[in-house]
Amino acid sequence: MRILMLGNSFTFYNDMPKTLAQLTGAEVVAHTRGGAWLAEQLNPETEMGRRTLAALAQEKWDFVVMQEQSHGAITAKASFMKSVAALCEKARAAGAVPVLYATWAYARDCDRLAELGLTYDEMALKLNESYHEAAEQNQALVAEVGMHFHDLADSLDLYTEDRKHPNEYGSFIAADVLADVMVGKNKKLRQGSTQQITEAEMRMLDRFFREEIEAKRLDDSLAQLREELRHLPPVGDDETSLY
Repeated sequence: MRILMLGNSFTFYNDMPKTLAQLTGAEVVAHTRGGAWLAEQLNPETEMGRRTLAALAQEKWDFVVMQEQSHGAITAKASFMKSVAALCEKARAAGAVPVLYATWAYARDCDRLAELGLTYDEMALKLNESYHEAAEQNQALVAEVGMHFHDLADSLDLYTEDRKHPNEYGSFIAADVLADVMVGKNKKLRQGSTQQITEAEMRMLDRFFREEIEAKRLDDSLAQLREELRHLPPVGDDETSLY
């Protein structure tokens, strides 16, 4: 199986294409550049555009994954829709199923949200809507990575310090969602390919998720305990201080 990934740093951070290859057992080729828009993949005047156009015209692929600039599906929707339509047509001509990699909103505490005039929830939902609209118009698959981020936002931190890019766990979730969309229904293929991830990597991920979830549960329990203590009636002359 061969997968061509078209995107930017949201794709190449933490060597996510390698993780996707490990999860699927596929050969994964990534055409990426930091800050790139999908329109660049279609522009023969750019180095990446020439590479992508040649790859789609001269090679065969099973899946072509498309990822737009981080807010482009909202702020430049017409360009996004046009690029997706053109790339889907070329992907099918190369024998591939097109997959839209629907990315995430910036973290709740990211200053860039205010500059875009969006809240965290608005950006998450608008991105998801735009990717689904493009998928429906072009009969493409959608990997809802952004909604997985949204669902985990209150329990896990999936961002780097810039609050936009994924940390290693965010990239793992992206690869896992993409893998599930492409080969998840083929249980035999998926079970065989996951063995390529080292035991050390799986232990690291398992430990991280267990520690993060337990820390969240502890924080919630302490907050509840503090609230209950505040409502207890005073006992004698003793004073209780809560920190």
